[in-house]
Amino acid sequence: MASAVVAPDAAKDSAEGIGILKFLEGKTYFITGATGLLAKAFVEKILREAPNTRKIFVLVKANDKEKALNRVMTEIVHCALFKRLKELHGDNYEDFMMSKLVPVVGNMCKPNLGITNNKLAARMFEEIDVIVNSAANTKFHERYDVSLNINTQGPFRVLCFALRCKKLRLFLHVSTAYVNGERQGVVMEKPFFMGQSIAGEKRTTTTSGTDDLQASSLPQLDVHAEIKLASQMAQDLAKDELERGMRELGLNRARMFGWQDTYVFTKAMGEMMISSYKRHIPVAIIRPSIIESTYREPFPGWIQGNRMLDPLIICYGKGLLPGYLADPEARIDIVPLDMVVNTMVSVMAKHGSQFDSNVNVYQISSSVINPLEIGEMLRFLCDYYKRYPLKDSRGHDVSIEGIKFFSSLAEFSAYIQHELSEKMGLGEEAASSNPKTLSKIHVTCKRTLESLIYMAKLFQPYAFYKGWFYNGNTQKLMMEMSPNELEAFPLDLHSINWKHYFVNIHVQGLKRHVLRGGGSMLEEEKRLSFL
Repeated sequence: MASAVVAPDAAKDSAEGIGILKFLEGKTYFITGATGLLAKAFVEKILREAPNTRKIFVLVKANDKEKALNRVMTEIVHCALFKRLKELHGDNYEDFMMSKLVPVVGNMCKPNLGITNNKLAARMFEEIDVIVNSAANTKFHERYDVSLNINTQGPFRVLCFALRCKKLRLFLHVSTAYVNGERQGVVMEKPFFMGQSIAGEKRTTTTSGTDDLQASSLPQLDVHAEIKLASQMAQDLAKDELERGMRELGLNRARMFGWQDTYVFTKAMGEMMISSYKRHIPVAIIRPSIIESTYREPFPGWIQGNRMLDPLIICYGKGLLPGYLADPEARIDIVPLDMVVNTMVSVMAKHGSQFDSNVNVYQISSSVINPLEIGEMLRFLCDYYKRYPLKDSRGHDVSIEGIKFFSSLAEFSAYIQHELSEKMGLGEEAASSNPKTLSKIHVTCKRTLESLIYMAKLFQPYAFYKGWFYNGNTQKLMMEMSPNELEAFPLDLHSINWKHYFVNIHVQGLKRHVLRGGGSMLEEEKRLSFL
């Protein structure tokens, strides 16, 4: 990797840089997870910067071609994210989009990706230049068998498909920076090898070389054995125990080997599968941290759905979260969506233009280059909500105070229960209220309390996280880019003013695209309505 780095001065003198636009000319892509947040933003950027893109095959889970086409039209072509492309192409917008996008009926969880159209598959094997695998199940506590199927076995299935592509230039796999599990301190950009475990690393660094017996007692991570274990357990568990049992199995296995939850554990094993079975295929793995709304492109503040930080931000603004289970000095690693996409495109151009047998890893992260503490972020939000309060169900301004932090789940739970009871009028004077009204308030309070405690437990490992993700490979990449490329594909996370981002961009985006609905986002509003 180091030998490919161009000195900063030489890079600035080169008008071409790494040749991003040249690489994008006339390329054909295959994208999984195409209706998700990141893949859609990637498609938008590619088609805006390279309108002469040949084709983009998009894998869509659907029963037939008509339903797949409908999903592409609804979730991609008519998505608000594409409004700049729509402005550029005017009345020809839909024709332009459908001349580029090719819906592929399939399923990541099936052999050959569930593609049964042999004629289409044969065409794809001949034409594809780049594969972008962004499909994933991002639920932290998903059933172990379900998460393994898409996050671990899924990348292997895409890799098997890639091995049949005759002119493939690059396999670009989207992972997450949190595959680093319970590693602490500055975490480097290293690929995983088969059988590697975080628990094993921790034991190696904390025990002496003579403690062979203790080291040998560590469980050995065998990815194939984990898949077999989950499959067998799914068959053995009774129907009424299956859901809970498989969730508990995933969490227990993750923590045994040194990961926080099922999601990051199965994603790490997915990386292992790619590294072990890639053969001759050039591979780049990108590991974004917490992806939030766009910073600049195609316009500031676009977001899809209620993402990791957003329930916290929304609940705090609604006055329902005066305290939180977190270390205020822990770093929260956030990256704007468009900067992730720009890094993906730049990495694709660099490694797709030259054959490299290595697995190149890029951590797209801010915790080292531009650190932000949880307490600092919530102070920004507090200042904003005091100036521009949200409205409650009666149309009144919600009063916000500085948030209190707790290190114990029990203390946090007791505090939130008391605060909610007071806020919802369940104090001593509540005894004189109408019994029917009082019963409804009790139900709402109970549901809200359960939701807030669940959210706190879910995010607890990340709210006390002590790992910081080094992004040196992205820094090297920037040194190789020309000034024009850095302008067209900005990816400098150090340039972000976090207060400006949260106050002027992200919260505005949440208000516009989540709280007030907009297409499929209306479901998020319904889901949060009881809050």
